[in-house]
Amino acid sequence: MTAVACTAVPCAVAAVRLAVRQEKGLRRAGLLLAPDGTPRGPAPGEPPWERLLPRARERVRGLPREWLCVPPAALLALLGESVLPLLGGALAVPLVRRRLRAVEQRKERERRADGILVLCGAAAGELRAGLQPVQALLSAAAFTGGLGDAEPAVLAAARFGGDVPDALRRAAREPGAEGLVGLAACWRVAVDGGAGLAAGLDRLEAALRAERDQREGLRAQLAGAWSTVVVLALLPVVGLAMGWALGADPLRVLLHTPAGLGCLAVGGLLEAVGLWWAARIVRTGEAP
Repeated sequence: MTAVACTAVPCAVAAVRLAVRQEKGLRRAGLLLAPDGTPRGPAPGEPPWERLLPRARERVRGLPREWLCVPPAALLALLGESVLPLLGGALAVPLVRRRLRAVEQRKERERRADGILVLCGAAAGELRAGLQPVQALLSAAAFTGGLGDAEPAVLAAARFGGDVPDALRRAAREPGAEGLVGLAACWRVAVDGGAGLAAGLDRLEAALRAERDQREGLRAQLAGAWSTVVVLALLPVVGLAMGWALGADPLRVLLHTPAGLGCLAVGGLLEAVGLWWAARIVRTGEAP
């Protein structure tokens, strides 16, 4: 027990200290100085926890979410008197970070696609209000921000007589910005062939909206499958809880006996392969 505590507790404390050291000087100055720069102390009759609890909450929120795997692993290491749970928590950090990064990238793609959808509708409205294509694009982009990071290049091409379709096609290389290819085609047809740009933007907006609705409907249908994956992931935890409820000590068996270690290795491998396979099936269904 002492060896495990000497290993687990310093690791958990180091992770927490790494997060709370950020902006420590600014936080301390804010606590010690009033808005006019004069020193201040605790208000009369103010309990110390009235200020400590908000600071603790802010520090926990500032901790990267993937590092939240470490405290439960440290707790299991203390309860099971073994460093294996702590090693498992440390190995889970990069995997969780990768998963969170993938979720953020997916959200960014969807935000970019929604911005292009709004941009097409706004540009069509500006054209019907009597503006020229360049002015309509500038106004719609300033109002919606649908061009994202590529907005300066596209707007510069529109203002100074550059190749707007080529700038839009380059901007469409960003994930989620594929709709700009359609906008570039509409712009090219309207400029070269004299076709109505507003009508083309309306059709493009309808197509992008239908694609978004299809994606959201498919995600709603696959919510049950994702729930099944989560339940499968939690089944080992339920088994451990049932063992404790029956009066057994499953952690000691798993972490301190040869048979338990073998079962833990085989079970962990099968659990990882099963989760990967189930998630792969669901992601294949989500693919366009």
